[in-house]
Amino acid sequence: MVKSGKVDLDLQYAEKSEEPPSRDEFQQWVDLALIKDKPAQVSIRIVDEAESQSLNHQYRGKDRPTNILSFPMELPEDVSKELDMLMLGDLVICLPVVENEARQQGKDLKSHWAHMVIHGMLHLQGYDHISASDAEAMESLEIKLLQKININNPYLETT
Repeated sequence: MVKSGKVDLDLQYAEKSEEPPSRDEFQQWVDLALIKDKPAQVSIRIVDEAESQSLNHQYRGKDRPTNILSFPMELPEDVSKELDMLMLGDLVICLPVVENEARQQGKDLKSHWAHMVIHGMLHLQGYDHISASDAEAMESLEIKLLQKININNPYLETT
């Protein structure tokens, strides 16, 4: 784990791409998406389709790979208050799914990676998109954060 931003990032590669985002890019994205005022810790694991499918089936009951899974850390409140940093949890990102989505949707690959990381970080901080109003709030925040790094609205049709 390397401390170089607001978020201590543990980055794990179980699957590698020819042109993966750099550690600095991942760090920029997690730092940007940290809404809370306290330093935080997060793990990101880049996986293949088999691992993504297994985790998606085990934890969400969906027997297919998915672009990103978020696993928020669930600590007792009194323990959380005593820590110097927020223990956000883990993000599991399926490299082949993210690359295929970017290609199929006509999106820049790095921009899509940034969106996935920011989306997952917001989930770890309690945002969701179950209801229409929650989805609108989360998407609006994602769009604002991505604009800060000159990435266009990912929810617009692009193909």
